[in-house]
Amino acid sequence: MANSTHETNMDMKDKAILVSLVTDQVKKSGINPEYSLEELVKLAETAGVEVLSVISQNKEKADTKWFIGKGKVEELRLVADELGATTAIFDQDLSGAQVRNLEASLDLKIIDRTQLILDIFAQRANTREGIIQVELAQHSYLLPRLSGHGKNLSRLGGGIGTRGPGESKLETDRRHIRNRISDLKRQLEEVTRHRKLYRERRKKSGVIQVALVGYTNAGKSTLLKQLTAADVYIENQLFATLDPTSRTMELPNGKEIVLTDTVGFIQNLPHDLVAAFRATLEEVNEADLILHVVDASSEMREDQMKVVHKILEELGAADKPQIVLFNKKDACTPEQLQMLPSGKGYKKISAFDEADLLSIREMIQEELAGETVKFRIPAERGDITSVIYRVGDVINTEYDESDVIYEVQVQQGEYEKHGYLLKDFIEV
Repeated sequence: MANSTHETNMDMKDKAILVSLVTDQVKKSGINPEYSLEELVKLAETAGVEVLSVISQNKEKADTKWFIGKGKVEELRLVADELGATTAIFDQDLSGAQVRNLEASLDLKIIDRTQLILDIFAQRANTREGIIQVELAQHSYLLPRLSGHGKNLSRLGGGIGTRGPGESKLETDRRHIRNRISDLKRQLEEVTRHRKLYRERRKKSGVIQVALVGYTNAGKSTLLKQLTAADVYIENQLFATLDPTSRTMELPNGKEIVLTDTVGFIQNLPHDLVAAFRATLEEVNEADLILHVVDASSEMREDQMKVVHKILEELGAADKPQIVLFNKKDACTPEQLQMLPSGKGYKKISAFDEADLLSIREMIQEELAGETVKFRIPAERGDITSVIYRVGDVINTEYDESDVIYEVQVQQGEYEKHGYLLKDFIEV
């Protein structure tokens, strides 16, 4: 996009005060406000913002006019003047009216958590699809708040609309944004159609798909690189990966699968962003197996896992076969490692440990292995025998007069592709 948030931030070198309001509703939601605020600091730093100070307030409910209390607004103004802040970033979403009132009172750029995440996504989008998805999410977020974003309008809209005859600028802006949203949705539908065709071709060819999912900065991209030697961007920051990356990976038995890295999840992931990225996230739905990568060293590990599970539920992928990989074991204390679940479907790993990488490949191979099926093949049917070795691993062979009985652990993708040739030879 011509006027991206990233360019604005880079030019202005935003200096921000972060603000959190802890209401009764927040307490009931189960969200840890302290951790959420720590996460906001990381988000701000990821966006290239210099964090000057943090202000928090406990209040029964949000103020309809200011969001925080009027006294807190005055305190924020004094701190901003003293520190030379240019921006106030709120950890919760604001209404258009609240943004307008805060802007007028504080003479600061006012940003909420959703805008900040959208800003980061705008910086990271590289593919055509990613850029379309981010812009769609930005406009969908902006439209209902248009009247409240005076200073911020250029950040998200990029000089939207022109004054029409007999119309106010705001009405023109609204019409322009609605038209742009419709146009972006059409573009995204076309991209989605191509992606769907590609998925169908991949399914017909019997390619097995494994998706990496997890909380942002859990180490998914590092794991993809270590398992596949992929040339991917790796950085210790939130949302280092935005556009999904797929690479082939060979299992110990020589079979090849496709391993796909996906965008990291985060608590309070903006609804508009989830909606816009649904086409990309559907890669998770199409996967034969999910690798849930967890930062085992994080104090908020369990909460992060709940966030990932909740988003997988929203995508309709929560019931898919899943392996949980507790990553960064080298950064854990012995006590932390002892508290981690173990057993089938769980593995404590370091993405830089070769033995762990081999173990992951073996776990994937075991999980993808289908049921064991017996086939009775006439000895003269060499053409069918070759199919037997294509669809799975022969674990036992017996000879019965003129027939050969093969016990095969079928591989899901290959069996779906070639199994129709064997249906008349299944030993009941």
